[in-house]
Amino acid sequence: MAQLSAEQISTLDQQHVWHPYSSFTSALTPFPVASTSGVRIKLADGRELIDGMASWWSAVHGYGHPKLKQAAHDQIETMSHVMFGGLTHEPAVTLCEKLVKLAPEGLNKVFISDSGSVAVEVAIKMAFQYSLSQGNKQKNKLLTVKNGYHGDTFATMATCDPVNGMHHMFENVLSKHIFAQAPQCLFGETFEEHHVADIKQKLESQHHEIAAIILEPIVQGAGGMRFYSPDYLKRIRGLCDQYNILLIADEIATGFGRTGKMFACEHAGISPDILCVGKALTGGFMSLAATLCT
Repeated sequence: MAQLSAEQISTLDQQHVWHPYSSFTSALTPFPVASTSGVRIKLADGRELIDGMASWWSAVHGYGHPKLKQAAHDQIETMSHVMFGGLTHEPAVTLCEKLVKLAPEGLNKVFISDSGSVAVEVAIKMAFQYSLSQGNKQKNKLLTVKNGYHGDTFATMATCDPVNGMHHMFENVLSKHIFAQAPQCLFGETFEEHHVADIKQKLESQHHEIAAIILEPIVQGAGGMRFYSPDYLKRIRGLCDQYNILLIADEIATGFGRTGKMFACEHAGISPDILCVGKALTGGFMSLAATLCT
């Protein structure tokens, strides 16, 4: 098959492709990519870009790492995707075993999915199912903080910042959850109890209807790269224990060394009840995510 020119790619793109976070009427023309290697993206016109976003934080080893390429090739030679209902295989069970060994203490079960948003959806379902199994049908809400981002599927959109996020047009059809003030104690600053005053007040008054608190540990990524104190996260863990509420750590963006530790919640020395990982899980070679729980 003959390769398309850059102009042909752009023409077909404009005719048929709807890119993420873009409009039909005012979208910018994307740059056609010819190849990638290491940290660089080579465009069809010969120019090169340094990908400072690591393909939306997923290509942590760079593009085209030889070990990852070989692993992908070897797997394709053996088998491709196999349905996971009633079947299992070595790559899946060894991956889950490895994740459990890497994860904070207590997280010993793994649910595999296909994207970060779905991993968070699964976490939300786990939290609500746990409440139902405990006879707490009234616990049908989540507590989170403003400036957060947890995905683009319906359940996850409802936990993103309702004002400054990307999903306010869906306000009338999304579930209604509880939003506290975004963390005000920045990374490196001294944590004081007043930094959790708002979230404490909401817990005191509404804990009977809250199944879980969901947070991005240490850094709110899409919300402005806001780094906050690990002591804030440690205090939230304590409040969850006090009110018998689950803690969901959304580490889709921060997991696998992005913050200097394997998982960002390790900065606070805490274990969440549910942990979501994705992006860097495959080094950007394919879409895969996981939800770990106790």
